[in-house]
Order: sequence, then C-alpha cells, then structure tokens
Amino acid sequence: MIHLIKLCVGVAKVETLERRVSKGDWLVVHTRQTPKRAMELEDGGSLYWVMKGSVVCRMPILDVTTRGEGKASQCLIRLAPEVIRTAPQARRAFQGWRYLEPKDAPMDLSSMDAGELPVDLAKQLREMGAW
Repeated sequence: MIHLIKLCVGVAKVETLERRVSKGDWLVVHTRQTPKRAMELEDGGSLYWVMKGSVVCRMPILDVTTRGEGKASQCLIRLAPEVIRTAPQARRAFQGWRYLEPKDAPMDLSSMDAGELPVDLAKQLREMGAW
C-alpha cells in the first residue's frame, strides 16, 4: 500500500471540501501522469490533501484508470465520498502529486481521540509539540 499527496487547489478549508464531496464533486481527480504504483494505491491507499501549507485530510482511493493514449492520455483517480480529517502536517508547495509512504502519513484525528478540535487549533498544538 502507498498513498498520494496533492495540493487541494481552490479549497482552503476542510469544511468546503466536505460540502463539495457531499454534493458529488471532487470524487474524481484528473492528472496527466498515471502513477506507476497504481495497484498499490488501489490496495488501501488514500489521497492526502494539502490546504494552506498543511496536510489536513484524506480521501480513500477506489481505483486508478487511464483514458486515451500518448499526449492525449489522462489519469483518473476515483475517490471514496468520505473526507477523513488528519492531524495537521506541514508541507511545502509542489506541483502535481507525490507518493506518501504509510509511515510518513499523518494520523487520522478520529484515531487520536482528540474530539472536534478546530483545524487551526490542532495545527498550532502540533507545531508546539503538544499533540
């Protein structure tokens, strides 16, 4: 199993992404390059979203498919309609997507027994080393 990490362009808050997902948006991500490790992604991987310089949530990957050939090809990453909040983890800006090893992925907030902390507060606590 492996994960992907990607900037969530145009969305600054997890709540906004949750609303869009509940309406059926953002369930398919289009990329130019098909990940060479697509089978590992489909084996329990997630797409971790970076918003405002931090990983803040993830969505499980259902499947990865490629349409077309050559320069006209396009990769479609289908996501489960579930936004799972994670412990904030700082990330610098990058283009496209990157692989994320499970050992480097932030923990889910639900598994941390943190309750319903606001994302900004959770980020500050994490940066201070208090959480």
